[in-house]
Amino acid sequence: MIFKTPTTYFITSGDSEGFTLLNAFDGALMDAGIGNTNLVRMSSICPPHTKEVFSVNLPHGALVPVAYASITSDQPGQVIAAGVAIAFPEDEDHAGLIMEYSAKDSREVVEAKVRKMAEEGMKMRGKKVREIKSAATEHTVKEFGAAFAAVVLWD
Repeated sequence: MIFKTPTTYFITSGDSEGFTLLNAFDGALMDAGIGNTNLVRMSSICPPHTKEVFSVNLPHGALVPVAYASITSDQPGQVIAAGVAIAFPEDEDHAGLIMEYSAKDSREVVEAKVRKMAEEGMKMRGKKVREIKSAATEHTVKEFGAAFAAVVLWD
């Protein structure tokens, strides 16, 4: 088994310009503090009893489970944004729900939408929401830009 059930999480975001769209994406990962790891994209469940931390010294090259939203653009002047939200149920023995969203829009619009998505997802599960945590970032493209937001799970 590669992964254990994570016990901690943190929310992060970053944005960047780059030489190409891929370089911009890589720069956004660096800005978010997770650029020297191997991201393993996961579906959107935060295990019960997972504790929030504000940073983790992730080993370079580590396989890191992450739920993320990203967007890139090569349209100068375009505003792009990415956001994530976690809805936590009232019953702490149940999992939290992570939602991700990105758009050609402002940080405020993207963050409001992703928070609503998380709330609606918990309703679909028949759970009342205790708390929602979120983060978003925006970037105004100069040449090649990226915006990235993530929930990182770790042991």
